[in-house]
Amino acid sequence: MLFLAAYVVLAAGAFAADKAMIKKNVDDMVTAINNGKPATSYAADAYDPYAFVMDANGKLIVHPHLAGEYLQEKAAPIYSALQQATMDGLWVTYIWKGAPKETYVRRTKGNLTVGSGN
Repeated sequence: MLFLAAYVVLAAGAFAADKAMIKKNVDDMVTAINNGKPATSYAADAYDPYAFVMDANGKLIVHPHLAGEYLQEKAAPIYSALQQATMDGLWVTYIWKGAPKETYVRRTKGNLTVGSGN
């Protein structure tokens, strides 16, 4: 029982650290894009977990498997959740393939959505 409690505490701490890193990655990407860096210059798999960039029409500009695809056609529940993105950033929660997921998303000045999560 003590082992299980220790595991839960360590896992929660690791998730908090992961969330901080995810937020930093997204915030850094948004700042760079707002300062003129092309969104297309990012490689989705350069981050763990991967990062994505979506245009205002739902087209994924940066994504490891769906670049060029429209998210609302491929994963409507995720697309709906990402519509909550703000310029200040926030965590959104949704169910994907039966499991709860959390993604940190922010909008750029040019109305791109940048996000990452687990």
